Amino acid sequence: MNPISAAQRFLFTTITILYWTSMYVYVPTLSPFLSDRGFSLPFIGIVLGSYGFVQMFVRFPLGIMSDRFGKRKPFILLGMLTACISCLLFLIPGLWLWPLAGRLMAGVCASTWVAFTVLYASFFGAGQTGKAMGNISVMTVSGQMIGMLLSGWLTDGFSANAPFVMGAVIAVLGLGLTFMLKEPRSEQKDQPGMSFAMIKNVVRTKTLLQVSLLSILAHGVLFITMFGFTPLKAEELGADGLKLTIVVFAFMLPHAFASLVTARWFTPRFGNWGTIGIGFILSTVCTAAMVFGDSFGVLVATQAVNGFAQGLHMPLLLGLAIRDVALPGRATAMGLYQALYAIGMFSGPFLAGWLNERWGLNGGFLFGSLLGALAFVLVVVWARSELKVAHNNQLHRKEEITG
Repeated sequence: MNPISAAQRFLFTTITILYWTSMYVYVPTLSPFLSDRGFSLPFIGIVLGSYGFVQMFVRFPLGIMSDRFGKRKPFILLGMLTACISCLLFLIPGLWLWPLAGRLMAGVCASTWVAFTVLYASFFGAGQTGKAMGNISVMTVSGQMIGMLLSGWLTDGFSANAPFVMGAVIAVLGLGLTFMLKEPRSEQKDQPGMSFAMIKNVVRTKTLLQVSLLSILAHGVLFITMFGFTPLKAEELGADGLKLTIVVFAFMLPHAFASLVTARWFTPRFGNWGTIGIGFILSTVCTAAMVFGDSFGVLVATQAVNGFAQGLHMPLLLGLAIRDVALPGRATAMGLYQALYAIGMFSGPFLAGWLNERWGLNGGFLFGSLLGALAFVLVVVWARSELKVAHNNQLHRKEEITG
């Protein structure tokens, strides 16, 4: 691995933050924006879910293509370009087609995240994948938080269209900076092309499949709540743009903090499975609490704890997805992982939209809490299985030594 200059790392960090800011600058106001335009809750659920629907089919092929060509930068350029197009499509008045097309294009943009994660992991040495994914998770949350904090202010201070305009401008700035980004030489030339036999081996990786299923459930919860219907819940409780910003800040700041300290504080004490399990049980309780909370203060409190909980398990799941995969296959593994968790991004808000239409917003939040509870059960089962295997292996080694 060739050393990467501090300037290039800073440039990558800036581009990554701009990438997520451009995609999330309109997220807190999206469901109210669609509701104010007269669209039904089921249709809003379809629009929100379409973001993940596209990623189910695009992320894995993008990962394979990136490994086949041994390049990441062209896909990062594609991501910034589609982020701009996505925002502009929302500005077209009239038909229901345009907001749906805008969110579909955002799904294409998010699919290029495969290239970001694998390129950044290549900046670090062997055994530092967890640290790299922790760092990039902080970048992700920082960009999302900046965008979502700007959202309410732009809407209140200017117009409902202002977040989309700002998103397009930020994406163009990120696109320009990406041209100055350099890939490590090993990423471009020294790695062999991805073969179909290697793809077959990647998709059979046990840890990858386990964390992918957990991530489906985690993203289902996330896109039902903060990135889905929580803003509508806040609006029902009388929140204006400023209060919506408070909700976003309450979620994103603990989320960023947890992403930063998980690998340093929690995994050394509780291990990977223990930390992931803590995150899921906290997320389950907080999502269920939204059903019974009838004040703005309670809503803010649930988002703060939920944000912290999601920051515990998201970076770990991301790192575990490529931990047991050789370098030439990591974009493929990351593409599969992100394509699978996109199922949760699509199905979570899609199903919640129909539940909300029948039983109100609380129906969707109750569904989200059930997803979190299922994830926690899976974590417990897999953790016990892993401990049992480790114990049996230890006994086997002792028998070999004494025998």
